[in-house]
Amino acid sequence: MNILLVSQCDKRALKESRRILDQFAERRGDRTWQTPITRAGLDTLRKLLRRTARKNTAVACHWIRGLDHSELLWIVGDASRFNAQGAVPTNSTARDVLRGEDENDWHCAEDIRLLAQLAALLHDLGKASLAFQARLRGELKERNLYRHEWVSLRLFQAFVGKDDDAGWLQRLADPDHDHTPCWTAEGRYRRDGLDAEPGYPFRALPPLAAAVAWLILTHHRLPLAPFKTDGRQDWLGRRVQHTISTWMELPLSLVEHDWNEIRVQAEPARIAAYWTLAGPLPVATPAWRAQAARLAKRLDALRVRRPEGWLDNPYVMHLARLSLMLADHSYSRLVMDRNEQQDLKKDATLAANTTFNRAGKLVRNQSLDEHLLGVAHTAGLVAYALPGFERSLPRLAQHRGLRKRSADAHFAWQNKAADTATALRESAREHGAFIVNMASTGCGKTLGNARILYALADPQLGLRLTYALGLRTLTRQTGDSYRRDLHLDDDTLAMLVGGSSSRPLFDHHEREADTRGSASIQALIEEDSHVLYDGAETEHPLLSRALHDPQMRKLLSAPMLVCTVDHMVPATESLRAGRQIAPMLRLMSADLILDELDDYDIDDLPTLTRLVYWAGLLGTRVLLSSATLAPALVEGMFAAYRAGRAHYRRNRGVDGGRADARIELPCLWTDEFNAYTAHCVDADAFAAQHAQFVTKRAAKLRTTEPLRRGELVQLQIQARQPEQIHAEFAPHVRDAIQRLHSAHAETDPVSGKHVSFGLVRMANIRPLIEVAQELYRLGAAPGIRIHLCVYHACFPLLVRSATEHLLDAAFDRRQADAVYRLPSVRAALDAHPEQAHVFVVLASPVCEVGRDWDADWAIAEPSSLRSLIQLGGRVQRHRRTPGTAANILIFDTNLLHFRNLDQDAPAYVRPGFEQNDADGTRAGRFRLQTHRLGKLLREDEYRVLTSLPRIQPPEPPWHPQERLCDLEHARLSEAMLPKSREAAPPSRRSAPPFSLDAACAWQYPHAMLTGVLPQQQPFRHDTRPTATLVFLPDEHEERVVLHRIEDDDDHRGDKKLYPVVEQSACAPLALEPGPGIAPWGEYDLMTLLTEQAEQLDLSLQDCAKRLATVNVPEGKGGKKWGYHPLLGFKSWE
Repeated sequence: MNILLVSQCDKRALKESRRILDQFAERRGDRTWQTPITRAGLDTLRKLLRRTARKNTAVACHWIRGLDHSELLWIVGDASRFNAQGAVPTNSTARDVLRGEDENDWHCAEDIRLLAQLAALLHDLGKASLAFQARLRGELKERNLYRHEWVSLRLFQAFVGKDDDAGWLQRLADPDHDHTPCWTAEGRYRRDGLDAEPGYPFRALPPLAAAVAWLILTHHRLPLAPFKTDGRQDWLGRRVQHTISTWMELPLSLVEHDWNEIRVQAEPARIAAYWTLAGPLPVATPAWRAQAARLAKRLDALRVRRPEGWLDNPYVMHLARLSLMLADHSYSRLVMDRNEQQDLKKDATLAANTTFNRAGKLVRNQSLDEHLLGVAHTAGLVAYALPGFERSLPRLAQHRGLRKRSADAHFAWQNKAADTATALRESAREHGAFIVNMASTGCGKTLGNARILYALADPQLGLRLTYALGLRTLTRQTGDSYRRDLHLDDDTLAMLVGGSSSRPLFDHHEREADTRGSASIQALIEEDSHVLYDGAETEHPLLSRALHDPQMRKLLSAPMLVCTVDHMVPATESLRAGRQIAPMLRLMSADLILDELDDYDIDDLPTLTRLVYWAGLLGTRVLLSSATLAPALVEGMFAAYRAGRAHYRRNRGVDGGRADARIELPCLWTDEFNAYTAHCVDADAFAAQHAQFVTKRAAKLRTTEPLRRGELVQLQIQARQPEQIHAEFAPHVRDAIQRLHSAHAETDPVSGKHVSFGLVRMANIRPLIEVAQELYRLGAAPGIRIHLCVYHACFPLLVRSATEHLLDAAFDRRQADAVYRLPSVRAALDAHPEQAHVFVVLASPVCEVGRDWDADWAIAEPSSLRSLIQLGGRVQRHRRTPGTAANILIFDTNLLHFRNLDQDAPAYVRPGFEQNDADGTRAGRFRLQTHRLGKLLREDEYRVLTSLPRIQPPEPPWHPQERLCDLEHARLSEAMLPKSREAAPPSRRSAPPFSLDAACAWQYPHAMLTGVLPQQQPFRHDTRPTATLVFLPDEHEERVVLHRIEDDDDHRGDKKLYPVVEQSACAPLALEPGPGIAPWGEYDLMTLLTEQAEQLDLSLQDCAKRLATVNVPEGKGGKKWGYHPLLGFKSWE
């Protein structure tokens, strides 16, 4: 390719860019270069320029396509020195002629800044207590009786007294008035544990003071409802048995000190140390008074203009808290030059934090007054920088892969979806957008989602995107899809999977693919490139404070981020301040895709609803992507997004500041057939439009030729003990495998043998392992060879990664005969003489969602209708060959049914939608009367497996006790849709129990002022304790030995202990292979470990600590686990 390079750098950047460009191209002028170059060379050139880029760097690269055509490929550095086509301006002026920035729509920017700054002046006043100063000197080791932020709140409450907002602000606004006695005067200064009735602070405070007090109290952690048993308070954050309505409507009215720290009985002398000051408060210093007076005057003027309740505005409150938290973190990490300071024990100055000097002595790092003034100043800078934050981040623009129209008819729907999104762009810029992508499995939703949001983005600015998934392995798969198909590099696309362990494994398998030549079949779009807007991160006030942490830098900087949703939910779920900052900033600055939303456990949906609510609150566009989205799920998410967007419009936009601003949300629906748009003013309008879209989609689906045909298989088991049940179940599985193989086997072009590849999905890991043991013992019928692979989460990370790589390759059926050339398949076929070969994956539910697999057939132990539909999506995914014979066999009940048959207990639970009632009867609304699918499913719901039963529920009334489909829709409606509720009673004692659902977060604006919702509705909550195990090499490095990973309680930080797991605690699992069966995918952990250690240049010990770990449920008794390299870990109940 022939390229033209134009440099608009100046100062030192010009010299540096010339040095690099001269190595690759010939000069055509002082600032112009031209050369033919390969794609690899161009990528290297851009990386070198990016590596040395500074604020004065600006280099544009043009691709000369022909005699009369050139195309801008990318810009490194300051893109404002070029236009959208890469042209250089004829003339320029420093005057802001268009004054586009004056259209800044932050109507509440001053509110945020002033609240954050005033709260910063007050937030650590409680550190002046004797107890806190003694703690800094190392003289107090006990757990806090009262945290410093609670003492700060009480000091501020004392200053406010009984005044209204005008009164206390006028006193604070006079820097010459000595108001120091007000802060600690008897009768005003409420001391918990010492005074008879300290009272509830938020009940007595006027609106503005309450807002400031909330910021003071929450700058480290959100208040949590106390859990008390036998008169004693349990650990803070434990789920409380009953929720009361006041916690949603007026939660701050109930906040006492035990919402901030555990209440314990103590002697008055110990308590007094937390309320007695060690020296004069900083409020007596002239600098503090002057700053407080300036802020008070401005807040008083603001109070007159905006008389509404401050705590009723979550946008202002949460961004003010963000500014305060970020400023506190930023300023506190600054290390002052204190080498001349005297030892802390001899230093009379009140300290805010400490450090060590060159002599190794503990000295004061920041004095308390210095800290308060510094954090207040920094909070002002952070809040002032918020409006320009998003514009300073890198973006993905002028991207050929995202603009290029798909020529493949199977993916042509993406063209229509992108065109429809383009037409919606202008309204989405002002009003946001809510997008639903319900294209069928295997139709390319992953790339289609990016194309839709790229079309919605401003073409001059480009796209910022966060793709949030549920599984770590899918994060790698999705990120690799973007990198491969869109030719994105590490500078553009970041992938975060919750840890660094999986990336080396993924890269290792990529290198192996290269050496074996299989990488040559990967489709690279050679012409794809893009303009990357490289924001000068350290130049922006907010970024320079937020990006000191490398992980935060990755999360914020990448134009496209593919991550597990676990990285984003701390924006709403983190109960401690530090973890909330990065995801909240990311949510403010990038569109959000939630993939396979319906795959999450129903108990996790409230968390995801809060995330969507905050996406609307912070101005982000949201896209939901799944082929099986139920109406209640979509409608609940829309209601949350609209509620958040309403708060956003109160504070932002052309008509922001108006409480009655009309909300018309641009909505887009798309699938593989068509795309539709509508502007929805409320939830009813959206529900009607969504129903119309689903009706049209259902009509199209009914006319398509079936790819997945299901059949029920009656399951009769006489045993009632788990081991016997699983032993009786295995022959049924083997018979089903052999039947499906006979109907769907293909012919190996090399040997002529009959071969098929199938999935057996089981609901839980322990039964899966025991069934695998029995299948090995049974063996196969004469003439058949079964190659069995067991796949679930309880394998060491190295083994699981190798298994996933094997299966990803084997179930990639885009090229018909490629699978027979795979070493693992070829070797298995050639090693055994049988004419029929069946490759079987016996898997947990991790196989049914998101994996890009194409199996010939599948067998299901049922849990829900949704799981059956998703499992069907792994059959004929690539080849899409219709057939008349059933290729999915479904057992008509599950194993838990037989285990609970005598106990009258639910069977379709964990996973599943059935609900276990507290009274143990079938009277509950979500308990099935039978567990036989022949009675629970209509024939059209399983004979041809499509998404229809999920996306188009039956006409009401539903019968959730009699129909599995009705049960799923009823549970989702109960969990997601808002309910009409009675107002909270005035007193706490008379408050009835309150039924929480996903809608509470947006129905009650005050609910998010505490951490009660994350406390009561935790994300990925598992009541079973788990253990982390690791295989470490022995002292001779000849074999691996199982250890347990534990925290070292004697040392703070990340130090871990590795005690050996006794053989009695982890027994070997028996495996007795019968005739005609062999393992598929057998790995020696020591060999894998050695290979990885060499690749990563690590010792075996360090490599094992990273890559040979596994999380398993904690077993009971002395014999906790069983293990076999082919079966994984089994926990004993």
